[in-house]
Amino acid sequence: MNTISNTTLNTNSNTTSFSGMEEMDLKQILELLIGKIWLIILIPLIFSIITGMVSLYLMDPVYETSTTIYVNEKKEGAPLAYSDLTLSSQLVSDYRVLIKSRMFTEPVIKKLDLQNISAAQLAERITVNAINDTRLIEIKVQDKNPALACNIANELANVFKEKITEIISIENITIVDKAIIPSSPIKPKPLLNIAIAFFLGVLSAVGLILFVEYFDDKIRTAEDAEKLGIPLLGTVPEYTNEWGDSKND
Repeated sequence: MNTISNTTLNTNSNTTSFSGMEEMDLKQILELLIGKIWLIILIPLIFSIITGMVSLYLMDPVYETSTTIYVNEKKEGAPLAYSDLTLSSQLVSDYRVLIKSRMFTEPVIKKLDLQNISAAQLAERITVNAINDTRLIEIKVQDKNPALACNIANELANVFKEKITEIISIENITIVDKAIIPSSPIKPKPLLNIAIAFFLGVLSAVGLILFVEYFDDKIRTAEDAEKLGIPLLGTVPEYTNEWGDSKND
């Protein structure tokens, strides 16, 4: 099948606008994307390489550790009812706010001599969760220094044990699991970031190709002219010379 590389049109006909994306079916779009496959590969690779470099060399690793505390609001020997568990889960909301308050964070800062951390900054690194259907609460701490994250979590548990009885009537508080120094960071996650960057790169490449095609008003084939109803005077076929170069005369 000859490829039409140059089309001669009747210049006296009325000018008709043409968009490269008009009346393109799925097959034509796929052929367009396959023809630009190098771009669909190149852009995601660039995105992935940049993201990987940023994740590995520019983003500081963040470590997380946790301590678990058992809180008993009932006297020893009393049966455990469903209503008690419901009340315990409600109290977790209170604990979540209290543990992040200055009443609990400032003693930790003082004990560990954290001169460069304010109470508000420390509160942002703390997460308090309830373990379902139990009276156990989990205190998580994040920090760039794994040893410091461990020390903060354990000291926070000690302060909670000492001070919570001043606010809430509690029979027994036990530190079930002390925090340990984490061996690996929880973020950044280079592989996940690279995968997301690659996916976004593919979308960006496809979007760019379709965007350029949509605003491309060049008429490349006789079929393009026929779709617009433009009179066709003649075509110049493409041929290959003895050196293998494609030309039009």
